[in-house]
Amino acid sequence: MNLLIVDDELSMRELLELVFTEEGYTVATAESIGQAVHVLAGQPVHLVISDMRLTDGNGLELLQHIRERYPETLFVLITAFASADSAIDALKFGAYDYITKPFDIDDLKKIVQNALRQPAAQKTPFGTSPAGGPEAPAIIGVSPQMIKIYKTIGVIAPTDSTILLTGESGTGKEMIARAIHEASPRQHGPFVSINCGAFPETLLESELFGYQKGAFTGAVANKRGLFEVAHRGTLFLDEIAETTPAMQVKLLRTLQEKRIRRLGGTEEIPVDARIVAATNKNLEERIRDGLFREDLYYRIAVIPIHLPPLRDRREDIPALANYFLKRFNLKMGKNIRGISPPALERLILAEWKGNVRELENVIERAVALETSDRVEADRLPHFAASSAPPPGTMPTEITDSGFDLEPYLEDVEKRIILMALQKADGVQVEAARLLGITYRSFRHRVQKLGIEK
Repeated sequence: MNLLIVDDELSMRELLELVFTEEGYTVATAESIGQAVHVLAGQPVHLVISDMRLTDGNGLELLQHIRERYPETLFVLITAFASADSAIDALKFGAYDYITKPFDIDDLKKIVQNALRQPAAQKTPFGTSPAGGPEAPAIIGVSPQMIKIYKTIGVIAPTDSTILLTGESGTGKEMIARAIHEASPRQHGPFVSINCGAFPETLLESELFGYQKGAFTGAVANKRGLFEVAHRGTLFLDEIAETTPAMQVKLLRTLQEKRIRRLGGTEEIPVDARIVAATNKNLEERIRDGLFREDLYYRIAVIPIHLPPLRDRREDIPALANYFLKRFNLKMGKNIRGISPPALERLILAEWKGNVRELENVIERAVALETSDRVEADRLPHFAASSAPPPGTMPTEITDSGFDLEPYLEDVEKRIILMALQKADGVQVEAARLLGITYRSFRHRVQKLGIEK
């Protein structure tokens, strides 16, 4: 099997060439898109491993070229700067996988092995061209949980499968729904959303299905419902768990038959809207309690995606906070350049019961009140700070119950390594240099501590 390694760093090209040559592959290398195109034109290549940032473009441009010219060639994208857009686009445009630095060589070897074992029909299921269409909404996060969600969006966006988003209030379910819409073939159609818990049943029915003139007092003209408005687009049904049993029956019928009947009407109107539903409730519990129809659950949960609470992905907080800072700077006409280390630490250690929405509100308040060139800790509300001691906090004394030393030391070591990786933009060799240890020792510590992507 022939592999092509594309990376602008000589050390990375040499490392991957050595690793995969020892695995029995024939390996070619290139440092740019231009060189890669030349190699591809001169010999068959079964799989390409490419960095995202190249000297003459990016990995997605190379992926586009390969999908157009060599559709059977597999593609794995590597990046030190993970983002929702790049991950979603990579999978949507036909990449086999998307991995972030720092990565485990053994994991990469398994990805290559599994890719080359796939039947040809399964290797590039969605050879979609990236040309055209607006960019996906800004979804911020580089945690393993968010990377997994980005990958899922990239794979399922080209389909019409119904999706159920679950997660606590404020985790960004509507943003994910919009990203799915923008990454799909329906991106030029309407994205329509409704909070099902905000309407009584009769009003919700008229909003979703519309009504005919004279259907009830005040119905002075025909009105299209949201299922019709979302034709050839996406309909986002937020808080679907709040619907009544009678409404659930009507939703189930619409999803099965893809037809609606307006209130007061007799005509069956065909509708073509992709459904993305969302809830912060446990639908399986509500099914057991008789509050939600099991058949509707299976109809909407063809592809379930769970959004983790912010407290479970704290590594995303700095990026989210700075994103909101830039947004509110622009909105309020301010020029606050950053967030002070004490303020950032306070944000990272907060409980965030309101998740991303609460963080957004806290940053908006801080920007509004701040008079210096950076957000200081005293601009943050007291409720943002967690009352729990941060992991790795030095004990003031050893009590009779003792002190668990190993977890404490592991947590401190892990935090320092993560700081070094962030400073080094994910490049492990540079992170090892910053910490004054050998690369071999650094790799051993990363593996021992289970530090993922």
